[in-house]
Amino acid sequence: MALIPYLFFDGRCEEAIEFYKQALGAEVQMLMRFKDSPDRNMCAPGNEDKVMHALVRIDGMPVMMSDGRAQMQPKFEGFSLSLDAKDEADAERLYAALGQGGQAQLPLTETFFAKRFGMVADRFGVGWMLIAGPKNP
Repeated sequence: MALIPYLFFDGRCEEAIEFYKQALGAEVQMLMRFKDSPDRNMCAPGNEDKVMHALVRIDGMPVMMSDGRAQMQPKFEGFSLSLDAKDEADAERLYAALGQGGQAQLPLTETFFAKRFGMVADRFGVGWMLIAGPKNP
């Protein structure tokens, strides 16, 4: 069994994919547009080129994405995605990249449990937690 996040960008999915390719090195494994569906009733007029379903990999881990109803008001509440950085420098790079056009929620800093930990919401409102290395006791 696998647990895979599925994010609905409400019309901004393609923009999000491009952002994650730049910020995180995401790789698109599959992308299907609404116009590719055999059921034409699944697509509201004007949304034919919107993303019906995409599978991207971020550092090898799958994340599914869609434009959903494409009303241009994505809402991400009640969860965050967590990234384990290779080291402190990687955490700093990821935090800065995800924060472009987003909002810092908790500055990246040393904590009692990690060399670096911070929280940021990206430009789409997706919450990210970044952690670099457990602190040695």
